[in-house]
Amino acid sequence: MHWPQEAAQLLPELVRLRRAIHAEPELGLQTPQTAAKIMAALAGLPLEYRTGASTSGIVAVLRGRGEGRTVMLRGDMDALPMHEDTALEFASRKPGAMHACGHDSHVAMLVGAARLLCARRHELPGTVLFMFQPGEEGWHGARFMLEDGLLDPLPDAAFALHVMPNAPHGLFTGREGPLLASADTLRISITGRGGHASMPHDALDPIPIACEVVSAIQTYVTRRMPAFDPVVVTIARIQAGTTDNVIPESAAMLGTIRTLSAQNRAAVHAGLRTLAEGIAAAHGAIAHVEIEPGFPVTRCDPRAVALGRSVVTELYGEQSWHALPAPVMGAEDFSYVLEKVPGAMFFLGASEAGSDFRSCCGLHSNRMVLDESIMARGAAVLAGLAARFLNGSHAF
Repeated sequence: MHWPQEAAQLLPELVRLRRAIHAEPELGLQTPQTAAKIMAALAGLPLEYRTGASTSGIVAVLRGRGEGRTVMLRGDMDALPMHEDTALEFASRKPGAMHACGHDSHVAMLVGAARLLCARRHELPGTVLFMFQPGEEGWHGARFMLEDGLLDPLPDAAFALHVMPNAPHGLFTGREGPLLASADTLRISITGRGGHASMPHDALDPIPIACEVVSAIQTYVTRRMPAFDPVVVTIARIQAGTTDNVIPESAAMLGTIRTLSAQNRAAVHAGLRTLAEGIAAAHGAIAHVEIEPGFPVTRCDPRAVALGRSVVTELYGEQSWHALPAPVMGAEDFSYVLEKVPGAMFFLGASEAGSDFRSCCGLHSNRMVLDESIMARGAAVLAGLAARFLNGSHAF
């Protein structure tokens, strides 16, 4: 029960680190300024370090007493390519970049957990890996760090936290099985025959064909996919034409595919190709379907979720844990780790204490803010997860 008090003492340090990272956000797989801030915050701790060629990611290794098991804790580092409109005194100083997904707080909480666990190194019968990972926002950073061998040999369990700025303050949530969806990018092009807009019979207009495909996709999802294994397909952009009196030769669609199982993921990929190509062919046009694989489904091991619930309730009481009734259709590249290692990700409510969390801006909002005091809770729970796992109270 010592973690909450010790984490609370670290909070001012974690706030300073989070704000420094927030003010200088970095995008993608190379985040050298953020990495330098992390190394400075970890300076003097009994840690070994691993780095790789593909990213600026860091794995800090804490070796406890004896040759026990290994547990990994992860925090992502990168920001989003968007403008910030929070008016915070530590708002982004880089145009077109913002920490609107809370990764700055994830880094701070992981640094906090590292400091807590290093202080009690003699109590840990095993090894802790602290994975500071760039490139989460669509760049597959976790996959690259795995491919670089930075987690070899693989740990016995892995855990991560993700803040939720529009969820109740200090509430931890999680669930067994699928927590987050897979995410693939869908591109469909329809090629017809251009012509004069006043004489569509002499052309082959791809625009109504594209509209028919969009409508058919929604019917396909609701009538061909099982309701209890959800699928979301959204066409978010349609591009065609240049002016009012020209029928274009082609129309292009861009969208996303979200699924909660590998089976439905494969079925949707095949079904969308058949659907688009068939509709286009029925009109004498040609459809080309391109699907770019993204993150897999984020699946949480029931034993890891049980451990998370136990640690949270022991440290902060039963009221601080909530089991999610359903998955969230967002996606996470921590899924690459959980494909190889049993573990779990948990959400941490970061709305301002006493506020109506429903009115708070959500993730990826240009006005997203969070209550920094929750970082003490996050650091304490991460440390508690690692210590409890290594001490063998939950065998995987």
